[in-house]
Amino acid sequence: MDPKAFFKLTSGLYVVSAQTDDDWGACLINTTLQVTAEPLQLEVVVNKQNHTEGVIAKAGHFAVTAVTQEADMPYIGRFGFRSSVDFDKFDGVTKAQTSLGDPYTPDCACAVFACKVVQTLDVGTHTVFVGEVVDAEAIGDAEPLTYAYYHGVLKGKTPPKASSYVKAD
Repeated sequence: MDPKAFFKLTSGLYVVSAQTDDDWGACLINTTLQVTAEPLQLEVVVNKQNHTEGVIAKAGHFAVTAVTQEADMPYIGRFGFRSSVDFDKFDGVTKAQTSLGDPYTPDCACAVFACKVVQTLDVGTHTVFVGEVVDAEAIGDAEPLTYAYYHGVLKGKTPPKASSYVKAD
């Protein structure tokens, strides 16, 4: 099997984040999709081993930030290759909050969505969270960072916890 075939699926890179009264988490994902228009719903897919997955489950809401092509590898590494358990991902970047109280950064972002969890689905290693969009904001005109751009131009790698990770033979 050729794992590079999966890089041809159209998707982008997103930071998903959530906050409870005493905890927060954020991670980079490539699996966000608009599910319905009426009501407006998005789905995110998060690895169960990511701290952020548990925070979303406890909070019952999350933020999704669409990352732009302006994002460099240190930005991607901050959200995609570090753990919220032992690293403050928002230290050194502009921090804002959605109307639901979830943290996000407008840095390298073209849109942010505030979502209330309305359904979850256990898909083995990951949890699918379906969220009803309660607020959305376009943040500038920069192009969104697609997964193809991440692999082809930035030469980014897929971490083992990513839902699109396929072990090469």
